Amino acid sequence: MAETTPLRLLAEDADDLAVISAALQDSIGKIGDISFDARARRLTLALNRYRWEAGGKAGERIRTGLQLGGVLGVKSRKLRRDAKGAVVELLSITFEPGETPGGAVVFTFAGGGDLRAEVECVDLVLADVSPAWPTPRTPTHAD
Repeated sequence: MAETTPLRLLAEDADDLAVISAALQDSIGKIGDISFDARARRLTLALNRYRWEAGGKAGERIRTGLQLGGVLGVKSRKLRRDAKGAVVELLSITFEPGETPGGAVVFTFAGGGDLRAEVECVDLVLADVSPAWPTPRTPTHAD
């Protein structure tokens, strides 16, 4: 297993968000690990991130926390919020500009589901929160 240096990333614009999206591609989690605190205007996701940066033949995953601040509202499509144990696979995170500096941060999941968070501005933090562990499965994508 490769030496694990935990990622700690901050996104304040669409370019920063693209870097975090690349780091999180193929992360898996459960619906129950996604929470929106309307009072604190905060969306939090806990995911098992594939460590693309580790390289090598042996794949690794690591537990990662993601927190989006300044959230005005959240809408989901094709995600059953009542199915807390349902597994989701994150494909990408994008920003759709609105009234500057606000807009929407969109989390796109495999199977056509998405989560759309209307935000005052891009304010997203990613932090690895566990040691990495080996995984026999490397994510693949059809061409």
